[in-house]
Parts: sequence; structure tokens; C-alpha cells
Amino acid sequence: MRYRVGEIDLIMRDRQVWVFVEVRYRRNALFGGAAISVTRSKQLKLLQAAAAWLHRRKQSFDTTDCRFDVVAITGEQVEWLPNAFTAD
Repeated sequence: MRYRVGEIDLIMRDRQVWVFVEVRYRRNALFGGAAISVTRSKQLKLLQAAAAWLHRRKQSFDTTDCRFDVVAITGEQVEWLPNAFTAD
């Protein structure tokens, strides 16, 4: 989903929790790999996009359980980082 403030790669449900997922790919780890590329700036954009998505559904971070995961792909290695960052 694309919003003015940012983009959400995947939105999923884990029971009663909305899970917003950022997917990052890097060919190799020469500059730190995929996980390190999810900077605080990128996190803030994802948080803003998630807030916009929730708002369209008359929900918010205060009323809905949410989680922010990262799927980091560096070369052939795939890491799923649940709860990679929070809205706090």
C-alpha cells in the first residue's frame, strides 16, 4: 500500500494483531546487509503509513494491537525479524 507519507510492503494478521512488514533486499553485505538498511527514517515512514492505513479503518495505534516486522534478504540469506521496531 502506498501513501503520501510512506509505503507498506505487506500487511498481515497474527491472530488479533495487525502485522506491518518491511521487506528489504541487498545483493550482499558489503554495506551492512538488508536489515541495517531499515533506518529510523524508514521506520518513521512505515509508522506513518501504518497510521494512515489504520485511520482509514477507524482504528489507531491506541485502539489496535500492531507489530512491525522486517524481512531482510541479503544474498541468499533470509531473516524474519518479528517486532523489529515499535510505534513508541
